[in-house]
Amino acid sequence: MKKLAVIAFGGNALLRAGERGTIEQQKVNVFKTCESLLELLKQDYHLVIGHGNGPQVGNIILQVDAGEKMYGIPEMPMDICGAYSQGFIGYLIEQQFKNVLNKYNIDKNILTLVTQVVVDKEDKAFQHPTKPIGLYYTDEQKDSIQQKNPSYTFALDPKGNGWRRVVASPKPLYVNNQDAVKDLVSKGYIVVSVGGGGIPVYKTDKGELKGIDAVIDKDLASSLLAVNIKADEFYILTDVPKVCINFRKSNEKSLDTITVAEAKQYLAEGHFTEGSMAPKIRAGIYFIENGGKKCIITEAESLGKPNSGTHIIA
Repeated sequence: MKKLAVIAFGGNALLRAGERGTIEQQKVNVFKTCESLLELLKQDYHLVIGHGNGPQVGNIILQVDAGEKMYGIPEMPMDICGAYSQGFIGYLIEQQFKNVLNKYNIDKNILTLVTQVVVDKEDKAFQHPTKPIGLYYTDEQKDSIQQKNPSYTFALDPKGNGWRRVVASPKPLYVNNQDAVKDLVSKGYIVVSVGGGGIPVYKTDKGELKGIDAVIDKDLASSLLAVNIKADEFYILTDVPKVCINFRKSNEKSLDTITVAEAKQYLAEGHFTEGSMAPKIRAGIYFIENGGKKCIITEAESLGKPNSGTHIIA
């Protein structure tokens, strides 16, 4: 039987450091990332793809703000901006993955599902925003934006790139249409789902779905989907070949295989920062603790190669 793998694309799958983020740049990056997935296709895997949207949804919000200020165009809430980003990123992945498949004479279809993900409106995350979105700012730029938008919260990037706006990142509870994802995969489709962690929605007392200003962590949402569709393996693509402890210190050490218990210990010891590796480790732990066989955190170029990535196991 074919194995089922869920792959969470990191931000660098679309946008690399130092790039302006043009569509042409993102097309090239997506093509390269999708080409790396051929190793899994050659090993006869079914594939489901999740992806981030931090820079993209941040840019959309900036464009919306500019349109409202300059032309009076009605402002769009964050959930709608998230839906925008899901649509165009899904389009890029569909298009470029199909170009990859055509290049290698592989007959397979890719389908994107614009995905709502249910959260709890009372989640404590709304009191403590942590999820970075949008551009990096200098001290002066951050102060200027915050004067105009006092409700905004900013945090310093752990890699020293400057300040970024942070928003609430509530826990995903349920992925809408997850049964459809499983059905499509069983029929041979490559499915793109939970883009940007999914569009965050909550249920009212009447059972109606309503959008809410937040960004769900794409790794945790992908992990939840992977558990619920009973994926065998969960891959988290990032910009480093392996997870490290004592990162950027003289005693830095890369990790090959760690157990859930070891991963929890490293988290407790503060080896992984929020907005960077910590959410990825938590997503891997969640997958393994809920029936998954193996989580691999690595860069796209290392996919399918021997001894690649950091493996989290039971």
